[in-house]
Amino acid sequence: MIKTGDKIPSMKLMVATSEGPREAETAELLGRGKVVLFAVPGAFTPTCSAKHLPGFVKLSAEFKAKGVDKIVCMAVNDAYVLGAWAKDQKSGDAVVMLADGSGIFTKALGLELDLAARGMGLRSQRFALVVEDGVVTHLAVEEPGGFEVSRAEAVLEAL
Repeated sequence: MIKTGDKIPSMKLMVATSEGPREAETAELLGRGKVVLFAVPGAFTPTCSAKHLPGFVKLSAEFKAKGVDKIVCMAVNDAYVLGAWAKDQKSGDAVVMLADGSGIFTKALGLELDLAARGMGLRSQRFALVVEDGVVTHLAVEEPGGFEVSRAEAVLEAL
């Protein structure tokens, strides 16, 4: 599993934009400045839709005030699903929606979660990390079923 002090793996993923999916390098998204990346098990799932993404959208100005250049939400879903979720959640430009459709980035981070028994396949653990110029400076991974250390308020406190 990735840890504080590690460099973010380099690869291409898809970003959901208002114009549709766009390919992006992790170095482009996470390699410059201070970035908060939080991951959810799935778009449109209960905790993710009711609390996780909305918390970061609501507090986005406070993150900017603390020097965060970008907030990125990642899920093991395709970019079309993340685009629809962003529209549904009215996240606008507050959060970049990163689609890890095949889970390759999640696996590279060592933060995958096997939910096949629940009919959801490979997903991401719920986590948040802070990256400064491509290096992890803070990592908070939730216990199974938890929603404490990766919520927006907890990440703000860690900055």
